[in-house]
Amino acid sequence: MRGQLLKPLLTLMITVLLFVSFLTSFIWYTQENNNVQPKRSSPPKKSAPQSSASCKDCRETINKVLELYSKAWTKEETSFQKFRLQLNTKCHGFEKATITQKNTPVGTKLVYDGERKRALQVNPELFSTFYKGHPFSNKTWHTCAVVGNGGILANSSCGKMIDSADFVIRCNLPPLSNGYEEHVGIKTDLVTANPSILLEKFGALMGRRRRFVESLRSYGHSLLLLPAFSFGRNTPVSLRAFYTLEDFESPIRPIFFNPGYLQSLALFWRSQGLRAVRLSTGIIMTSLALELCDNVQLYGFWPFDVHPHSFQTLTNHYYDDRKTKTKFHAMPDEFNHLLRLHNLGVLKLHLGDCKAEGK
Repeated sequence: MRGQLLKPLLTLMITVLLFVSFLTSFIWYTQENNNVQPKRSSPPKKSAPQSSASCKDCRETINKVLELYSKAWTKEETSFQKFRLQLNTKCHGFEKATITQKNTPVGTKLVYDGERKRALQVNPELFSTFYKGHPFSNKTWHTCAVVGNGGILANSSCGKMIDSADFVIRCNLPPLSNGYEEHVGIKTDLVTANPSILLEKFGALMGRRRRFVESLRSYGHSLLLLPAFSFGRNTPVSLRAFYTLEDFESPIRPIFFNPGYLQSLALFWRSQGLRAVRLSTGIIMTSLALELCDNVQLYGFWPFDVHPHSFQTLTNHYYDDRKTKTKFHAMPDEFNHLLRLHNLGVLKLHLGDCKAEGK
């Protein structure tokens, strides 16, 4: 009987102790939180500034660039000819920038510029894919436009100015329709294609290929320049691109970068003080244009994510905001070298609204 009375009493005591413990903890917790400031959320990551007021550091950096950017630009023929001679002597772009049946006969050993230990001997089948004759008609052009894909081209109204050039070079298959025409133009004489685009957008051309051919229609009868021999993985997909265009009887004319030229060009820019794992397509095509053209003008080259004049946020490309592989390319450094050439009167950089420039 006594044990039966103790059992409920023990249960009651345990319950009371638990309640007191809970109450004590609650009071302690409340007092502690009354003595401290509420925890603040971490500040959001800084994004590109929406206005000049929110980007003092950007303004200072870009103002330094604009100080170097000559408003009253004039071509300096002596500087231009000197730089062109340096490029031609070291790189021989006019003769060697692309592979042709003349400069790369059967039996030639092609050393990949991105994998120096990899080489490929040219056999008759591979030789048959090389361009017959000279892709640049063995002449120089009076004016050339090299069109980068920077977000600075959006709403630039540069289309007419770009299309007025005798020879227009574009990089990495950029879109030209759907409202972009006014700002980037439509004329294309040469367009490059990074094999990664063929892999990602067109399934490495392993399946249906008509969509790839149709996507090139906006480039008319232009040359399509492929770095087929930069890395081993580039060769099969570049050859599939060649055979696809041949099979569909496309007016596009595929040609291949000469890896020897790309290697020479990398050494040249290194001697100029540019340090980069790999040169970007933009500076490669600018270098080639300086050998092919008497007057070179650049559009869409701007490595910052705010506009130099309005300080509005810019997307990475005029058509999307996909980021560049910065571990490979040194975009700000490349831009500084191009800006130096602009100031020397070797080439002309267009930054901003082309309508304003034309006034």
